[in-house]
Amino acid sequence: MTHEIVVFLGPSCDHAAAREILDADYRPPAKRGDIARAAEGGARIIGLIDGVFFQDCAVAHREILAALRAGVRVVGASSMGALRAAELDGLGMEGVGEIYRAYREGRFVADDEVALLFDPETFVPLSEPLVNIRATIQRALECNVIGADAVGALLEAARGLYFPDRTYDAVAEAAEGKVDPADLARFAAFAGEHAVDRKREDALMALWYIRDLAESMP
Repeated sequence: MTHEIVVFLGPSCDHAAAREILDADYRPPAKRGDIARAAEGGARIIGLIDGVFFQDCAVAHREILAALRAGVRVVGASSMGALRAAELDGLGMEGVGEIYRAYREGRFVADDEVALLFDPETFVPLSEPLVNIRATIQRALECNVIGADAVGALLEAARGLYFPDRTYDAVAEAAEGKVDPADLARFAAFAGEHAVDRKREDALMALWYIRDLAESMP
């Protein structure tokens, strides 16, 4: 059934780890027309995890809707998939994960929550998505690494950076003078060792979901 399951995956999770969960036809981050081609090629399940945002034309709503009308199960999570699932779950697209829920509930609005810069050949992330930075700041607070007064300043510093420039070092530098130096040093050290990768967590959850879905299909 490998050829009947197409997953668009890039920087959210490496393909080697993905294949340990799900045997599928893994393709690079989706751009406009890729969902339509996968559906026309015989896919019964399409997993939309990663997609292009600014490098090319993004996946169109109409091609997802066309795939759904053709009987294809379309699952979205983590990145572009979470965005599209939040917009189209009322029309049959299936969303998975915390990021999808945050968009669905209006806690996230902007595309740049999940946007990042990545190597087009290896898909290795070269910047940190805002959604991961948010989660890491929250985890640092819960672990008493930083005080509550540092949270807002760190988030403001992260939001103020253009998405390709977002790294934990850049956030710490942008927050200088706004966060207690001791808190800032502790946060930088914490992020270096215990950063939360929410996009990867949701991508893995989606792969397990698709695996269960495939096993239940005739």
